[in-house]
Amino acid sequence: MSPKASARFIEPMLLLRTDALPKDAERWEYQLKLDGYRAIAFKTRGRLFLRSRNDNDFSIRYPAVVQGLAKLPDETVIDGEVIALDEDGRPSFSVLQNYGSSNAPVVYFVFDVMMLAGQDVRSQPLASRRELLERKILPRLTDPVRYIGPLAAALPVLIESVKAQGFEGLVAKRLDSRYESGLRTGAWQKMRINRGQEFVIGGYTVGTNTFDALVFGYYEGNRLMYAGRTRNGFTPLVRRQLFEKFRGLAIDECPFVNLPEAKSGRWGAGLTAAKMKDCRWLRPVLVAQIDFLEWTADHHLRHTKFVALRDDKPARQITRE
Repeated sequence: MSPKASARFIEPMLLLRTDALPKDAERWEYQLKLDGYRAIAFKTRGRLFLRSRNDNDFSIRYPAVVQGLAKLPDETVIDGEVIALDEDGRPSFSVLQNYGSSNAPVVYFVFDVMMLAGQDVRSQPLASRRELLERKILPRLTDPVRYIGPLAAALPVLIESVKAQGFEGLVAKRLDSRYESGLRTGAWQKMRINRGQEFVIGGYTVGTNTFDALVFGYYEGNRLMYAGRTRNGFTPLVRRQLFEKFRGLAIDECPFVNLPEAKSGRWGAGLTAAKMKDCRWLRPVLVAQIDFLEWTADHHLRHTKFVALRDDKPARQITRE
């Protein structure tokens, strides 16, 4: 047995986006895709840490989660996701974003272990790590720390259930997969079922006191591509808070390389030179979660709705899903 090592922040393994998950249930397991913040918890020399996927401190933000992790074995590192539950008991990123201004419950769902009592277990297959997690770690943790295990149903049934319940999507993990920190190997895959993704805010249209609509897009390499506008999903308070975040970000030139457009398009989402006169441009650093119905043939979004800002994903990493 190798000597014990000290626990530390370990970069999380990443999921590969796909439009169709693998159907081989003997080699793959399925989990619900949670709409929250990825978080790494570890304990070293008796001190507990809760960190974001970018290694920022979550301990102060979510003290109840830290309390639930109090009896985590020393020199142990686990992986999971912090989520908030709405009034219907569903994960809601919008509620999580406003955590602190409401009494919504926050939960830390644990799904993997990378180090246990000083032993690095990342080279072990997922099925073995899951057994260690269930037997040696989970019995010591308390609410609001919970376990998210595999879903016991066929993939078509799971997809229909996710659609019906309005959850975000599903995750598939290969049972023999090692934990490959920071990599997106395809051994873990994710599929969004109900539509929505992150976009980069590049500007807004002028409103009476704050703004009327957000103007947003995504990156193709180093080029920021316009995708759509939305004036939905904002309360007066959210509008004011968001408008405050625009301070210091104003720029003179439009950051979108595919603007202006020649015409508005069938659904009116296009931005012509005439419409752009009402726009104010921003340095593209803010990331927003946007729900939508569909992509149109001219690469715009229909029926868009702002959900929340995301501060856990750099703007440059936002591409079209």
